Amino acid sequence: MNDKKTNKLKILNDPIYGFILIPNALIFDLIQHPYFQRLRRISQMGLSHLVYPGAHHTRFHHALGCMHLMQKAIRILKFKGVEISDEEANALYIAILLHDIGHGPFSHALEQSIATGIHHEAISLKFMEALNEEFNGELSLAITIFRGKYHRKFLYQLIASQLDMDRLDYLKRDSFYTGVSEGNINSERLITMLNVANDDLVVEEKGIYSVEKFIVARRLMYWQVYLHKTGLGAEKLLEKVLVRAKELVLKGTKLPVSKAFEHFLMNQINEDNFTDKTLKMFSKMDDYDVLASIKEWISNDDFILSKLSESLINRKLPKVELQNDPFSKEQILTIKKEVRSNFKLNDSEVNYFVYSGEISNQAYDSTKNTIKLLFKNGEVKDVIEASDHLNIQALSKPVFKYYMCYPKK
Repeated sequence: MNDKKTNKLKILNDPIYGFILIPNALIFDLIQHPYFQRLRRISQMGLSHLVYPGAHHTRFHHALGCMHLMQKAIRILKFKGVEISDEEANALYIAILLHDIGHGPFSHALEQSIATGIHHEAISLKFMEALNEEFNGELSLAITIFRGKYHRKFLYQLIASQLDMDRLDYLKRDSFYTGVSEGNINSERLITMLNVANDDLVVEEKGIYSVEKFIVARRLMYWQVYLHKTGLGAEKLLEKVLVRAKELVLKGTKLPVSKAFEHFLMNQINEDNFTDKTLKMFSKMDDYDVLASIKEWISNDDFILSKLSESLINRKLPKVELQNDPFSKEQILTIKKEVRSNFKLNDSEVNYFVYSGEISNQAYDSTKNTIKLLFKNGEVKDVIEASDHLNIQALSKPVFKYYMCYPKK
């Protein structure tokens, strides 16, 4: 037997930041844990690769990137005289590393279809609590900060605010893998400009243009990537596949699925009944479970499940119309009538093929967790107040668009 100790101070190579350092043995053990390794099998951008073929990066990449940026942020703040203890720094590394651990396969589609009663952030917290037990309470401070219950507010803001390490990584990373250069923010510059004033995370005034670019980049990435109409059509199609599968399973139909996936199809999951057993089941489910099942469902006897599954797997995506005003009932009924007769469907079945809704984009929310700028005279102002960029004011207003999806002819 080999008694040689594992070297836990590893260096990882990242295509965006270069070398990422694992700061200590506890972080290494958390990364090695099966709960965290599952993130290698969870896509960061769901079905966006159907629009941007390069977008195959995972939540594992993103979590490590966030931890790397957190290390930089802590280094900068300490250099500027902000006191952060080693325990607090370590808790921040853990909290940001695990902030997305509760995401399931195709997370947003899953939350809208078969796991509607619980949000991924609540599941992240359940994972952290389970790991805390396993690691003899070493995650306690990280959990307190993650829940926003720690007395030093700026530590929470590094994890969850409008200029947190999560956003700084995903915009840059998603921009890199999609090839959409508008999202390529200067995260290095933004982090270098960070400071703390009155226990609030602030950006020094000379960083104002980097903040403006960050807000504009976020708006462009949402319209161009996250809310791209073809990607939206694919995600809504996946939701319909999952809703139909759940409907059939609850009626007693046996579908080829993994045990973990079956548990979520057969049960109505919410925060109250999300037990340790549910968490174990959830930890075994990833993108592969869902895609392998959908491939099998193509040959299912149920016409709706089979047709929708085949459309998704072979990228025969619905036509998506996007406009600034809601679609009229007449417009929707006309399309439904046509699809109903083409596919010989009844009134409820046609809703699996024709559906509408709204999407919204708000690049900056001026009502909560605002981005504050610190001036040389010690004054702190909201970025909207400080910026002479008229667009920033406009970008704080939510913009709504309306979509309708139906099969292509």
